[in-house]
Amino acid sequence: MTVTIVGSQLGDEGKGGVVDLYGDAADVVARYQGGDNAGHTVVYDGDKYKLSLVPSGAVRGKVGILGNGCVVNPETLFEEIDTLRERGLDPDIRVAERAHTILPYHRVLDGIEEDEKEDLAAGTTKRGIGPTYEDKMGRRGIRIGDLLDPEVLRERLEYVVPQKKALAEDVFGKETGEAFDIEHLYETYKDYGERLAEEGMTVDAGTYLQDRIDEGDNVMLEGAQGTSIDIDHGIYPYVTSSNPTAGGACVGSGLGPTVVGQGEVIGVVKAYLSRVGTGPLPTELGGVEGQTPEYTGDGAGDEDEEELATYIRDEGGEYGTVTGRPRRVGWLDMPMLRHAARASGFTGLAINHIDVLAGLDEVEVGHAYEFEGEELLTMPPTTEKWGRCEATFRSFDGWPEVDWADVAEDGYEAIPENARTYLEYVADELGAPIYAVGVGPGREETIVLENPYDGE
Repeated sequence: MTVTIVGSQLGDEGKGGVVDLYGDAADVVARYQGGDNAGHTVVYDGDKYKLSLVPSGAVRGKVGILGNGCVVNPETLFEEIDTLRERGLDPDIRVAERAHTILPYHRVLDGIEEDEKEDLAAGTTKRGIGPTYEDKMGRRGIRIGDLLDPEVLRERLEYVVPQKKALAEDVFGKETGEAFDIEHLYETYKDYGERLAEEGMTVDAGTYLQDRIDEGDNVMLEGAQGTSIDIDHGIYPYVTSSNPTAGGACVGSGLGPTVVGQGEVIGVVKAYLSRVGTGPLPTELGGVEGQTPEYTGDGAGDEDEEELATYIRDEGGEYGTVTGRPRRVGWLDMPMLRHAARASGFTGLAINHIDVLAGLDEVEVGHAYEFEGEELLTMPPTTEKWGRCEATFRSFDGWPEVDWADVAEDGYEAIPENARTYLEYVADELGAPIYAVGVGPGREETIVLENPYDGE
């Protein structure tokens, strides 16, 4: 069967930990979208592994697949594989031949275009993700399978590189170097293709995954980023360039919707809200310089709010895995979660980081929005309308700081009562049961109520 892991907010919900949690029962873990902008941290045997491309399950010896919906930087891929090998692991990673390749000019143009967009900048990691997806849709992309055929690779480069060079030089007035040099790119990426072939890493992802399912194996589909930065269902244009929602799991893996739909779809929820980048955030506490848009105010809030934001940011380690940038933080946003639950059809929830909020006298939740005198229970379809929404809050009594390791060992009933009230409110509003509750970063600090593979 399949289990699909979906971020329900703006990314950084702790999806890697959930993949790791349920990964023992999975034989294959497949990423279905995104690229090396998707930082995730996995704690295993007390060691911390920070990955940005390799699927989380690889740390535990599972076969990792980068599906056709991914964009792949071979340099990052091999750096991560080599680093894991240096740390004593032997990751088995396969890459879809239909996946698109990130090239150096994509990264250069990503940085140039972000700077040029100014107020419309999405706050990207400037790793070439968006420009690679643009080339995919423009039918001028270079796929992983093309790296295996030198003649095709050269043909593709000779077609696309002059366009990119002209864009950088003639439109943006920038000097270009080896990132736009056909011969350099050809030799470098031909070598990557040779390594992929030598190590037997390339596959037809959909066929490979379906064959494994037909053989009785369990497949986990791992999404990157979160629902509200989905290219179709998110806060456009402050979005990623792919579909983190469960529908993206079908398109980006090659498995049919009836296959994915017959499995479980777990929505991962952070007990509060965080994001890196610009765009409105109705439940935001305080602000982060350079990331808070003008139309939501100056993002400063009052002194108490700034102090609370800093407390949550530091307690939750809210700094980007890939970039180290401080994340914006806010209270839980229920309209956002209702939108995510509808878009992906959650069958269960994994709620993380309730320990971060411990010790607060009061915890608030953005239960609904007020928009031009009307109550909205879900996100409006345009970002401009969302930016004009005012969150209306519900307050919950806070819960004490406790020994969360003991709580994790003792189970759900050991969670402080007020925290359970908070958790059950979320489950009731989303119409999905709680499968797991994270009370710390380690796998052993997660309380498991349901294992999605048990019902197969």
